[in-house]
Amino acid sequence: MSDHGTDAATETFVAHRNLLFTVAYEMLGSAADAEDVLQETWLRWVRVDMDRVRDRRAYLVRITTRQSLNRLRAMKRRREAYVGPWLPEPLLTAPDVALDVELAESVSMALMLVLETLSPTERAVFVLREAFEVGYDEIAAAVGRSPAAVRQIAHRAREHVDARRPRRVVSPSEARAALESFRHAIETRDLRGLLDVLAPEVVLVSDGGGVMQAALRPVTGAEKVARMFLGGLSRLDGVLTGGPTVVNGNPALLVRLDGEIDGVLALRVEDARITGLYYVRNPQKLTRIGSETPLTLR
Repeated sequence: MSDHGTDAATETFVAHRNLLFTVAYEMLGSAADAEDVLQETWLRWVRVDMDRVRDRRAYLVRITTRQSLNRLRAMKRRREAYVGPWLPEPLLTAPDVALDVELAESVSMALMLVLETLSPTERAVFVLREAFEVGYDEIAAAVGRSPAAVRQIAHRAREHVDARRPRRVVSPSEARAALESFRHAIETRDLRGLLDVLAPEVVLVSDGGGVMQAALRPVTGAEKVARMFLGGLSRLDGVLTGGPTVVNGNPALLVRLDGEIDGVLALRVEDARITGLYYVRNPQKLTRIGSETPLTLR
């Protein structure tokens, strides 16, 4: 490729980098793997003849999708050996991400966890169609299926996700209010207050990755979840504090033990009560909470 071609390739890649990262992250749930996918995408992109590419953005999304699919299939096997529940890697995001309802929902911990239940191809089709509004023909080219097959996969994946996603998207202010009630109840050791903000069917999922202590199975029910939190605090040798932050476009708590980061607690809120708590303690997944990660759907 000529210097002019290299400059054009670089300029186009940089212009769409945040979009490509978001595509890869939504498919993989891992920032580290998404970065690897972007590196692989770049290496393929610089070998492309720019003059023969009609829609450079679509072409880049196609390469990124294919590389993500390859990695996702390998990751599925890797996760079978993971110790305890697996949660997506939390990303510190700018407050304006929370104002973009579509983006905030698509990268929320709750929805990302639902996407884990899809097959790799279903996940790719769902993400490209629902989050990024990519056309069926373009998705078909990216996943190696016919447009008709992609329509069927998209329908099946949408039904699967709709049955498991929150019934309605809550506003950031509603989520922050529930989070603050939860934080206050924890800090004051208020069992009644904790039970009031937790939905009866609340589920706690904690990810220690075999490195940090965490429940090896999801904990279900307000009473069990409340007593696990308060019981854990009573046995704690140190001061635990939670500071509000924005993770994956949604309100969350950055939890510190004696000033050191212990983990990130994200939540799912429905009808002003918490139905899901997602606590990431695995240190390998806490590398992206020191600085904001730019995300975009466009």
